[in-house]
Amino acid sequence: MPGSVVDLGPDTWDEFADLVDANGGIFGGCWCIGFHPERGVRGLDHREAKRDRVMTDRAHAALVLDDNGAALGWCQFGSPEELPSIKHRREYDKDAPPVPDWRITCVFVGKGHRGKGVARRAVEGALELIAARGGGLVEAISEVTAGRQAHGRFLFTATVELFTDLGFEKVRQVGKHAWIVHRQVLSA
Repeated sequence: MPGSVVDLGPDTWDEFADLVDANGGIFGGCWCIGFHPERGVRGLDHREAKRDRVMTDRAHAALVLDDNGAALGWCQFGSPEELPSIKHRREYDKDAPPVPDWRITCVFVGKGHRGKGVARRAVEGALELIAARGGGLVEAISEVTAGRQAHGRFLFTATVELFTDLGFEKVRQVGKHAWIVHRQVLSA
């Protein structure tokens, strides 16, 4: 199992920023802002918007660190107000599930660290941090990969198989391979 998990915050911003910089800003410079309300604002400096959110406790993630303290990957989580943008919104809203307390919206593993359990550790870490914050219903929208070759650009929310391995239940299909999954997390 890869390294330790820490909460993204002012004290860990530099580790997060180093990982994002080393990976080209993530998905063309998203800086993991794509699920926040600022998504799509013209001229927005994504790095600075994310930094402001982190410094003001309006962005949350579980960072996986190696033994030297460098970030290997993360799992972004937050309330629906913090992360209102979701994949497959139109289909989601047709028969919306119960409003979750938390959403997991982005799971990223840096180049050279993929296939080593970092994504699993990041999601487990996010669930631990959610439990420490009182727990509640956690939702994600992820892709089924069993029986097919899935392109990495569709897996920024990890896989349904990972979530079900971690106790999530499939709620409803909202895309060709996309499912809403959820799990109740108890308070720690």
